[in-house]
Amino acid sequence: MVGAISRRKILGLPALGMAMAAGLRSLAQAHSNGGTLMLATESDTKGVLSGNTRFALDLYGKLRDGSGNLFFSPFSLSSALAMTAAGAKGETSREMIQTLHLPEGKSTHASFRKLNESINGAENEPARPYALLTANALWSQKGDHFLAEFLTTARDDYDAGLNEVDFRGDTEGARKTINAWVEEKTREKIKELIGQSVLKPATALVLTNAIYFKADWRDTFPESLTNKNDSFTKADGRTSPVTMMRQTGSKPYAYWDGGSFRMLELPYVGGSFAMDILLPKSADGLPALEAMLTESKLTEWTRKLTSQPVKVEMPKFRLEESFELSKILQDLGMVRAFDGSIADFSGMTGNRELAISAVIHKAFVDVSEKGTEAAAATAVTMFRSSVVARPQFVTFRADHPFLFLIRDLRNGSVLFLGRLVDPKG
Repeated sequence: MVGAISRRKILGLPALGMAMAAGLRSLAQAHSNGGTLMLATESDTKGVLSGNTRFALDLYGKLRDGSGNLFFSPFSLSSALAMTAAGAKGETSREMIQTLHLPEGKSTHASFRKLNESINGAENEPARPYALLTANALWSQKGDHFLAEFLTTARDDYDAGLNEVDFRGDTEGARKTINAWVEEKTREKIKELIGQSVLKPATALVLTNAIYFKADWRDTFPESLTNKNDSFTKADGRTSPVTMMRQTGSKPYAYWDGGSFRMLELPYVGGSFAMDILLPKSADGLPALEAMLTESKLTEWTRKLTSQPVKVEMPKFRLEESFELSKILQDLGMVRAFDGSIADFSGMTGNRELAISAVIHKAFVDVSEKGTEAAAATAVTMFRSSVVARPQFVTFRADHPFLFLIRDLRNGSVLFLGRLVDPKG
Protein backbone atom coordinates (compact mmCIF):
# COMPACT_ATOMS: atom_id res chain seq x y z
CA MET A 1 0.00 0.00 0.00
CA VAL A 2 1.18 3.53 -0.79
CA GLY A 3 -0.71 5.79 1.55
CA ALA A 4 -4.35 4.90 0.94
CA ILE A 5 -3.61 3.74 -2.61
CA SER A 6 -3.51 0.12 -3.62
CA ARG A 7 -0.27 -0.12 -5.58
CA ARG A 8 1.30 -3.27 -7.01
CA LYS A 9 4.90 -3.44 -8.24
CA ILE A 10 5.57 -5.78 -11.16
CA LEU A 11 8.87 -7.33 -12.34
CA GLY A 12 10.43 -5.60 -9.35
CA LEU A 13 10.29 -2.40 -11.38
CA PRO A 14 7.65 0.19 -10.52
CA ALA A 15 7.34 3.22 -12.71
CA LEU A 16 8.16 6.51 -14.23
CA GLY A 17 6.46 9.33 -15.92
CA MET A 18 5.88 11.02 -19.17
CA ALA A 19 3.64 13.62 -20.73
CA MET A 20 2.73 15.55 -23.87
CA ALA A 21 2.58 19.39 -24.15
CA ALA A 22 2.30 22.17 -26.82
CA GLY A 23 -0.63 23.71 -28.77
CA LEU A 24 -3.31 22.13 -31.00
CA ARG A 25 -4.05 23.28 -34.54
CA SER A 26 -6.73 25.98 -34.68
CA LEU A 27 -9.43 23.75 -36.04
CA ALA A 28 -13.08 23.72 -35.03
CA GLN A 29 -15.22 20.72 -35.71
CA ALA A 30 -18.99 20.58 -35.74
CA HIS A 31 -20.93 17.36 -35.50
CA SER A 32 -24.46 16.37 -34.68
CA ASN A 33 -25.08 14.73 -31.32
CA GLY A 34 -28.66 13.81 -30.53
CA GLY A 35 -29.80 16.55 -32.93
CA THR A 36 -27.69 19.26 -31.23
CA LEU A 37 -24.92 20.94 -33.20
CA MET A 38 -21.64 20.72 -31.29
CA LEU A 39 -18.58 22.84 -31.92
CA ALA A 40 -15.14 21.99 -30.58
CA THR A 41 -13.52 25.42 -30.71
CA GLU A 42 -9.83 26.17 -30.27
CA SER A 43 -10.68 27.61 -26.85
CA ASP A 44 -12.57 24.45 -25.84
CA THR A 45 -9.67 22.24 -26.89
CA LYS A 46 -7.11 24.38 -25.08
CA GLY A 47 -9.31 24.16 -22.00
CA VAL A 48 -9.28 20.37 -22.16
CA LEU A 49 -5.51 20.29 -22.74
CA SER A 50 -4.93 22.60 -19.78
CA GLY A 51 -7.34 20.59 -17.63
CA ASN A 52 -5.66 17.30 -18.52
CA THR A 53 -2.28 18.72 -17.48
CA ARG A 54 -3.65 20.10 -14.19
CA PHE A 55 -5.30 16.75 -13.43
CA ALA A 56 -2.05 14.95 -14.29
CA LEU A 57 -0.10 17.05 -11.81
CA ASP A 58 -2.83 16.77 -9.14
CA LEU A 59 -2.55 12.99 -9.40
CA TYR A 60 1.22 13.13 -9.37
CA GLY A 61 1.06 15.29 -6.24
CA LYS A 62 -0.89 12.53 -4.47
CA LEU A 63 1.03 9.57 -5.86
CA ARG A 64 4.49 11.02 -5.20
CA ASP A 65 3.92 10.67 -1.45
CA GLY A 66 4.70 6.99 -1.83
CA SER A 67 8.24 5.65 -2.05
CA GLY A 68 10.06 4.43 -5.11
CA ASN A 69 9.56 4.91 -8.82
CA LEU A 70 6.30 6.12 -10.32
CA PHE A 71 4.68 5.79 -13.72
CA PHE A 72 1.16 6.33 -15.04
CA SER A 73 -0.74 7.72 -18.04
CA PRO A 74 -2.78 10.79 -17.08
CA PHE A 75 -4.19 10.94 -20.61
CA SER A 76 -5.64 7.44 -20.30
CA LEU A 77 -7.20 8.28 -16.94
CA SER A 78 -8.61 11.61 -18.16
CA SER A 79 -10.12 9.95 -21.22
CA ALA A 80 -11.80 7.13 -19.29
CA LEU A 81 -13.13 9.43 -16.57
CA ALA A 82 -14.33 12.12 -19.02
CA MET A 83 -16.20 9.41 -20.94
CA THR A 84 -17.75 8.33 -17.62
CA ALA A 85 -18.64 11.94 -16.79
CA ALA A 86 -20.65 12.09 -20.03
CA GLY A 87 -23.29 10.06 -18.20
CA ALA A 88 -23.18 11.98 -14.91
CA LYS A 89 -25.75 14.56 -13.85
CA GLY A 90 -26.13 17.24 -11.18
CA GLU A 91 -23.60 17.39 -8.35
CA THR A 92 -21.97 14.13 -9.49
CA SER A 93 -21.19 15.73 -12.85
CA ARG A 94 -19.99 18.96 -11.23
CA GLU A 95 -17.55 17.12 -8.96
CA MET A 96 -16.16 15.02 -11.78
CA ILE A 97 -15.70 18.01 -14.10
CA GLN A 98 -14.02 20.05 -11.35
CA THR A 99 -11.70 17.20 -10.34
CA LEU A 100 -10.71 16.63 -13.98
CA HIS A 101 -10.38 20.43 -14.49
CA LEU A 102 -12.47 20.21 -17.66
CA PRO A 103 -14.64 22.95 -19.17
CA GLU A 104 -18.35 22.43 -18.56
CA GLY A 105 -20.62 21.54 -21.46
CA LYS A 106 -20.84 18.94 -24.19
CA SER A 107 -18.12 20.63 -26.26
CA THR A 108 -15.63 19.05 -23.82
CA HIS A 109 -16.41 15.65 -25.30
CA ALA A 110 -16.05 17.02 -28.83
CA SER A 111 -12.60 18.27 -27.78
CA PHE A 112 -11.63 14.76 -26.68
CA ARG A 113 -12.68 13.64 -30.14
CA LYS A 114 -10.21 16.14 -31.62
CA LEU A 115 -7.43 14.86 -29.36
CA ASN A 116 -8.17 11.24 -30.22
CA GLU A 117 -8.18 12.05 -33.94
CA SER A 118 -4.83 13.80 -33.53
CA ILE A 119 -3.40 10.75 -31.75
CA ASN A 120 -4.80 8.06 -34.02
CA GLY A 121 -4.43 9.94 -37.30
CA ALA A 122 -6.54 9.63 -40.44
CA GLU A 123 -6.89 6.39 -42.36
CA ASN A 124 -5.31 7.95 -45.45
CA GLU A 125 -2.48 9.57 -43.47
CA PRO A 126 1.05 8.79 -44.74
CA ALA A 127 3.02 6.22 -42.77
CA ARG A 128 4.15 7.72 -39.47
CA PRO A 129 7.67 7.21 -38.07
CA TYR A 130 6.17 6.23 -34.71
CA ALA A 131 3.32 4.14 -33.34
CA LEU A 132 0.67 5.93 -31.28
CA LEU A 133 -2.91 4.91 -30.77
CA THR A 134 -5.64 5.18 -28.20
CA ALA A 135 -8.90 3.24 -27.96
CA ASN A 136 -12.03 3.31 -25.80
CA ALA A 137 -14.82 0.81 -25.22
CA LEU A 138 -17.94 0.24 -23.11
CA TRP A 139 -18.74 -3.16 -21.62
CA SER A 140 -22.28 -3.61 -20.27
CA GLN A 141 -24.35 -6.37 -18.73
CA LYS A 142 -26.18 -7.97 -21.63
CA GLY A 143 -29.78 -6.90 -21.89
CA ASP A 144 -29.28 -3.67 -19.90
CA HIS A 145 -30.63 -0.44 -21.36
CA PHE A 146 -28.59 2.75 -21.81
CA LEU A 147 -29.81 6.11 -23.06
CA ALA A 148 -29.23 6.88 -26.73
CA GLU A 149 -27.64 10.27 -25.96
CA PHE A 150 -24.95 8.71 -23.73
CA LEU A 151 -24.21 5.96 -26.25
CA THR A 152 -24.01 8.53 -29.07
CA THR A 153 -21.53 10.66 -27.13
CA ALA A 154 -19.41 7.60 -26.31
CA ARG A 155 -19.48 6.49 -29.94
CA ASP A 156 -19.02 9.85 -31.68
CA ASP A 157 -16.58 11.56 -29.31
CA TYR A 158 -14.64 8.62 -27.84
CA ASP A 159 -15.09 6.03 -30.61
CA ALA A 160 -16.33 3.70 -27.86
CA GLY A 161 -18.73 1.03 -29.00
CA LEU A 162 -21.02 -0.85 -26.61
CA ASN A 163 -20.05 -4.48 -26.04
CA GLU A 164 -22.40 -6.77 -24.11
CA VAL A 165 -20.94 -9.29 -21.67
CA ASP A 166 -22.47 -11.36 -18.87
CA PHE A 167 -21.20 -10.03 -15.55
CA ARG A 168 -24.10 -11.69 -13.79
CA GLY A 169 -23.87 -15.19 -15.22
CA ASP A 170 -20.20 -15.43 -16.31
CA THR A 171 -18.17 -12.87 -14.38
CA GLU A 172 -14.84 -14.52 -15.13
CA GLY A 173 -15.64 -14.76 -18.82
CA ALA A 174 -16.45 -11.03 -18.89
CA ARG A 175 -13.17 -10.24 -17.15
CA LYS A 176 -11.17 -12.28 -19.66
CA THR A 177 -12.95 -10.63 -22.59
CA ILE A 178 -12.15 -7.11 -21.36
CA ASN A 179 -8.55 -7.99 -20.51
CA ALA A 180 -8.06 -9.54 -23.96
CA TRP A 181 -9.26 -6.27 -25.58
CA VAL A 182 -6.81 -4.25 -23.47
CA GLU A 183 -3.95 -6.62 -24.25
CA GLU A 184 -4.65 -6.42 -27.99
CA LYS A 185 -4.91 -2.60 -28.02
CA THR A 186 -1.64 -2.21 -26.08
CA ARG A 187 0.21 -4.78 -28.20
CA GLU A 188 0.42 -7.21 -25.29
CA LYS A 189 2.15 -4.75 -22.96
CA ILE A 190 -0.75 -4.41 -20.50
CA LYS A 191 -1.99 -7.79 -19.33
CA GLU A 192 -4.52 -8.63 -16.64
CA LEU A 193 -5.66 -5.03 -16.20
CA ILE A 194 -8.67 -6.25 -14.26
CA GLY A 195 -7.63 -8.76 -11.64
CA GLN A 196 -9.68 -11.59 -10.23
CA SER A 197 -12.47 -10.62 -7.81
CA VAL A 198 -12.61 -7.03 -9.14
CA LEU A 199 -15.75 -7.63 -11.18
CA LYS A 200 -18.90 -8.84 -9.41
CA PRO A 201 -22.27 -10.15 -10.55
CA ALA A 202 -23.57 -6.68 -9.61
CA THR A 203 -21.16 -5.00 -12.07
CA ALA A 204 -23.27 -3.21 -14.66
CA LEU A 205 -20.77 -1.29 -16.81
CA VAL A 206 -17.01 -1.05 -17.39
CA LEU A 207 -15.51 1.85 -19.35
CA THR A 208 -12.01 1.23 -20.71
CA ASN A 209 -9.24 3.25 -22.32
CA ALA A 210 -5.98 1.94 -23.74
CA ILE A 211 -3.02 3.89 -25.10
CA TYR A 212 0.15 2.65 -26.82
CA PHE A 213 3.28 4.55 -27.89
CA LYS A 214 6.50 3.43 -29.57
CA ALA A 215 9.14 5.61 -31.22
CA ASP A 216 12.86 5.62 -31.93
CA TRP A 217 15.12 8.37 -30.66
CA ARG A 218 16.16 10.97 -33.21
CA ASP A 219 19.70 10.22 -31.99
CA THR A 220 20.00 6.64 -30.86
CA PHE A 221 22.43 5.50 -28.17
CA PRO A 222 25.07 3.12 -29.61
CA GLU A 223 24.90 -0.19 -27.77
CA SER A 224 28.71 -0.38 -27.92
CA LEU A 225 28.88 2.61 -25.54
CA THR A 226 26.37 1.25 -23.01
CA ASN A 227 27.98 0.54 -19.64
CA LYS A 228 26.24 -2.31 -17.83
CA ASN A 229 28.25 -1.74 -14.66
CA ASP A 230 27.56 1.92 -13.95
CA SER A 231 26.00 3.33 -10.79
CA PHE A 232 22.95 5.45 -9.92
CA THR A 233 23.10 7.56 -6.75
CA LYS A 234 19.89 7.43 -4.73
CA ALA A 235 18.51 10.20 -2.52
CA ASP A 236 20.11 8.75 0.63
CA GLY A 237 23.56 8.69 -0.97
CA ARG A 238 23.67 4.96 -1.52
CA THR A 239 24.34 3.71 -5.03
CA SER A 240 22.47 1.17 -7.12
CA PRO A 241 23.84 -0.70 -10.16
CA VAL A 242 22.50 0.59 -13.45
CA THR A 243 23.00 0.11 -17.18
CA MET A 244 23.89 3.60 -18.47
CA MET A 245 23.44 4.56 -22.13
CA ARG A 246 25.76 7.09 -23.79
CA GLN A 247 25.81 9.00 -27.03
CA THR A 248 28.82 9.72 -29.18
CA GLY A 249 29.97 13.29 -28.58
CA SER A 250 27.53 16.16 -28.09
CA LYS A 251 24.40 16.85 -30.14
CA PRO A 252 22.02 19.81 -30.37
CA TYR A 253 19.16 19.45 -27.89
CA ALA A 254 16.61 21.76 -26.29
CA TYR A 255 18.09 22.43 -22.85
CA TRP A 256 17.59 24.81 -19.94
CA ASP A 257 19.40 25.34 -16.64
CA GLY A 258 16.75 26.08 -14.02
CA GLY A 259 19.14 26.78 -11.16
CA SER A 260 18.38 23.90 -8.82
CA PHE A 261 17.67 21.54 -11.72
CA ARG A 262 18.29 21.13 -15.43
CA MET A 263 15.80 20.24 -18.15
CA LEU A 264 16.57 18.32 -21.33
CA GLU A 265 14.29 17.42 -24.23
CA LEU A 266 15.12 14.27 -26.20
CA PRO A 267 13.17 14.18 -29.49
CA TYR A 268 11.95 11.07 -31.22
CA VAL A 269 12.18 10.45 -34.97
CA GLY A 270 9.78 12.68 -36.87
CA GLY A 271 9.88 15.55 -34.38
CA SER A 272 6.29 15.17 -33.12
CA PHE A 273 7.20 13.69 -29.73
CA ALA A 274 9.89 14.13 -27.13
CA MET A 275 10.87 12.94 -23.69
CA ASP A 276 11.62 15.71 -21.21
CA ILE A 277 13.92 14.93 -18.30
CA LEU A 278 13.94 17.24 -15.26
CA LEU A 279 17.13 16.44 -13.36
CA PRO A 280 17.83 18.00 -9.93
CA LYS A 281 21.44 19.08 -9.44
CA SER A 282 21.68 17.12 -6.18
CA ALA A 283 20.78 13.48 -5.63
CA ASP A 284 18.35 14.44 -2.84
CA GLY A 285 16.76 17.32 -4.77
CA LEU A 286 13.77 15.51 -6.28
CA PRO A 287 11.22 16.30 -3.51
CA ALA A 288 11.89 20.05 -3.86
CA LEU A 289 11.52 19.83 -7.64
CA GLU A 290 8.28 17.85 -7.30
CA ALA A 291 6.90 20.49 -4.93
CA MET A 292 7.55 23.16 -7.59
CA LEU A 293 5.77 21.27 -10.38
CA THR A 294 2.58 22.99 -11.56
CA GLU A 295 0.94 23.43 -14.93
CA SER A 296 2.10 27.04 -15.21
CA LYS A 297 5.66 26.16 -14.15
CA LEU A 298 5.87 23.28 -16.63
CA THR A 299 4.67 25.59 -19.41
CA GLU A 300 7.18 28.25 -18.36
CA TRP A 301 10.06 25.78 -18.24
CA THR A 302 9.35 24.26 -21.65
CA ARG A 303 9.29 27.76 -23.17
CA LYS A 304 12.77 28.43 -21.78
CA LEU A 305 14.34 25.46 -23.57
CA THR A 306 16.95 26.54 -26.13
CA SER A 307 19.09 24.52 -28.48
CA GLN A 308 22.69 23.83 -27.49
CA PRO A 309 25.19 20.96 -27.67
CA VAL A 310 24.62 18.38 -24.94
CA LYS A 311 26.40 15.13 -24.21
CA VAL A 312 23.76 12.74 -22.90
CA GLU A 313 24.09 9.81 -20.49
CA MET A 314 20.94 8.20 -19.08
CA PRO A 315 19.78 4.89 -17.62
CA LYS A 316 18.28 2.06 -19.60
CA PHE A 317 15.18 0.83 -17.78
CA ARG A 318 11.92 -1.09 -17.98
CA LEU A 319 9.14 -0.30 -15.50
CA GLU A 320 5.57 -1.36 -14.88
CA GLU A 321 3.04 -0.38 -12.24
CA SER A 322 -0.65 -0.61 -11.40
CA PHE A 323 -3.01 1.36 -9.18
CA GLU A 324 -6.54 1.35 -7.81
CA LEU A 325 -7.30 5.07 -7.64
CA SER A 326 -10.73 5.31 -6.00
CA LYS A 327 -9.46 6.79 -2.74
CA ILE A 328 -7.18 9.31 -4.44
CA LEU A 329 -9.93 10.52 -6.77
CA GLN A 330 -12.24 10.99 -3.79
CA ASP A 331 -9.48 12.93 -1.99
CA LEU A 332 -9.26 15.18 -5.07
CA GLY A 333 -12.99 15.93 -4.88
CA MET A 334 -14.72 13.21 -6.94
CA VAL A 335 -16.79 11.93 -3.99
CA ARG A 336 -20.38 11.43 -5.09
CA ALA A 337 -19.47 9.25 -8.08
CA PHE A 338 -18.35 6.48 -5.71
CA ASP A 339 -21.28 6.66 -3.28
CA GLY A 340 -24.13 4.43 -4.38
CA SER A 341 -26.60 6.32 -2.19
CA ILE A 342 -26.07 9.71 -3.88
CA ALA A 343 -24.26 9.11 -7.21
CA ASP A 344 -26.18 10.43 -10.20
CA PHE A 345 -25.35 8.71 -13.49
CA SER A 346 -28.90 9.07 -14.74
CA GLY A 347 -27.44 10.34 -18.01
CA MET A 348 -26.48 6.72 -18.71
CA THR A 349 -29.65 4.79 -17.91
CA GLY A 350 -32.34 7.34 -17.06
CA ASN A 351 -32.25 6.49 -13.35
CA ARG A 352 -29.75 6.81 -10.48
CA GLU A 353 -28.89 3.14 -10.04
CA LEU A 354 -25.17 3.24 -10.99
CA ALA A 355 -22.01 4.32 -9.13
CA ILE A 356 -18.29 3.84 -9.68
CA SER A 357 -16.85 0.89 -7.79
CA ALA A 358 -13.20 1.10 -8.91
CA VAL A 359 -10.80 3.01 -11.16
CA ILE A 360 -8.00 0.66 -12.16
CA HIS A 361 -4.90 1.82 -13.99
CA LYS A 362 -1.83 0.01 -15.25
CA ALA A 363 1.16 1.40 -17.17
CA PHE A 364 4.39 0.16 -18.75
CA VAL A 365 7.52 1.82 -20.16
CA ASP A 366 10.71 0.45 -21.73
CA VAL A 367 13.53 2.91 -22.44
CA SER A 368 16.46 1.51 -24.43
CA GLU A 369 19.24 2.58 -26.80
CA LYS A 370 16.86 2.57 -29.77
CA GLY A 371 13.91 4.46 -28.30
CA THR A 372 10.88 4.18 -26.03
CA GLU A 373 7.86 1.88 -25.85
CA ALA A 374 5.06 2.76 -23.45
CA ALA A 375 1.50 1.62 -22.86
CA ALA A 376 -1.26 2.15 -20.33
CA ALA A 377 -4.86 1.18 -19.74
CA THR A 378 -7.66 2.36 -17.46
CA ALA A 379 -10.88 0.65 -16.42
CA VAL A 380 -13.72 2.44 -14.66
CA THR A 381 -15.99 -0.24 -13.19
CA MET A 382 -19.57 0.64 -12.24
CA PHE A 383 -21.94 -1.27 -10.03
CA ARG A 384 -25.68 -1.14 -9.65
CA SER A 385 -26.57 0.16 -6.20
CA SER A 386 -29.42 0.97 -5.92
CA VAL A 387 18.51 27.71 -31.74
CA VAL A 388 21.65 30.38 -31.57
CA ALA A 389 25.49 30.53 -31.19
CA ARG A 390 26.61 27.40 -29.44
CA PRO A 391 28.41 27.49 -26.12
CA GLN A 392 30.71 24.73 -24.96
CA PHE A 393 28.69 21.53 -24.75
CA VAL A 394 26.92 20.51 -21.56
CA THR A 395 27.23 17.03 -20.07
CA PHE A 396 23.82 15.81 -18.91
CA ARG A 397 24.35 12.68 -16.81
CA ALA A 398 21.11 11.43 -15.27
CA ASP A 399 22.69 9.25 -12.60
CA HIS A 400 20.40 10.21 -9.71
CA PRO A 401 16.63 10.61 -9.18
CA PHE A 402 14.81 12.61 -11.83
CA LEU A 403 11.39 13.41 -13.30
CA PHE A 404 10.60 12.72 -16.93
CA LEU A 405 7.72 13.01 -19.36
CA ILE A 406 6.84 12.27 -22.99
CA ARG A 407 5.17 15.12 -24.87
CA ASP A 408 3.23 15.31 -28.10
CA LEU A 409 4.78 18.47 -29.48
CA ARG A 410 1.75 18.96 -31.71
CA ASN A 411 -0.99 19.38 -29.14
CA GLY A 412 0.06 19.50 -25.49
CA SER A 413 -1.76 16.50 -23.99
CA VAL A 414 -0.11 14.84 -21.01
CA LEU A 415 0.16 11.15 -21.88
CA PHE A 416 2.60 9.82 -19.30
CA LEU A 417 4.23 11.30 -16.18
CA GLY A 418 6.53 10.05 -13.46
CA ARG A 419 9.93 9.77 -11.83
CA LEU A 420 12.92 7.44 -11.59
CA VAL A 421 14.20 7.02 -8.06
CA ASP A 422 15.95 3.66 -8.37
CA PRO A 423 16.37 1.88 -11.75
CA LYS A 424 16.40 -1.47 -9.97
CA GLY A 425 13.21 -0.81 -8.00
